[in-house]
Amino acid sequence: MILEKENIDTKLPVMESFYTLQGEGYHQGRAAYFIRLGGCDVGCVWCDVKESWNADAHPKFSVEEIVEKMELEIGNNITPNKANKPIIVITGGEPLMHNLDELTKALQSKGFETNIETSGSSTLSGSWNWICLSPKKFKAPLPEILPLANELKIVVFNKSDFDWAEKYAAQANPNCKLYLQPEWDKAATVTPLLIDYIKANPKWRLSLQIHKYINVP
Repeated sequence: MILEKENIDTKLPVMESFYTLQGEGYHQGRAAYFIRLGGCDVGCVWCDVKESWNADAHPKFSVEEIVEKMELEIGNNITPNKANKPIIVITGGEPLMHNLDELTKALQSKGFETNIETSGSSTLSGSWNWICLSPKKFKAPLPEILPLANELKIVVFNKSDFDWAEKYAAQANPNCKLYLQPEWDKAATVTPLLIDYIKANPKWRLSLQIHKYINVP
């Protein structure tokens, strides 16, 4: 469902939004407000939020409503000092199925840093301080998104994913941070492989889903 791209409906389907810590990748451990949009055309078999796939299953909200809810949930204890603000992470589903220009404009106008987690399978929209690209085998990322990624995060399900990870690392820009992350259900067997691989290939870093270890959203 890509109606928002056509600018037919400016409202966005929101599965959930919550204030927590970023559990993965470069910004791991930072206070973060997540906005999870409904709709996904990638369909990873191991996805842990499959309920996000159907955009029509989730209520739609205007940008104003989304931002107002965010400010209420973050709380009045956050001062206007930009350095004291949490990051805002737009995720999914696949968030780029929707036009995110107005949402990111509204967030940045209030001094918030906008981050996106995307497979890169749809055209880039929005204004971003940080792009985390997590390409999936089920639907390849668009070539034009790869050079724009600040962070490349590869979810490793089996050994063959290492060669696949190197394929995309070669297409990333030289300053892109490279992460390997074990698929959660196979973490016990895959993590030792990642440790050995990163020791042999130090350009990569290990990403763990620490939010699942500390039991936060």
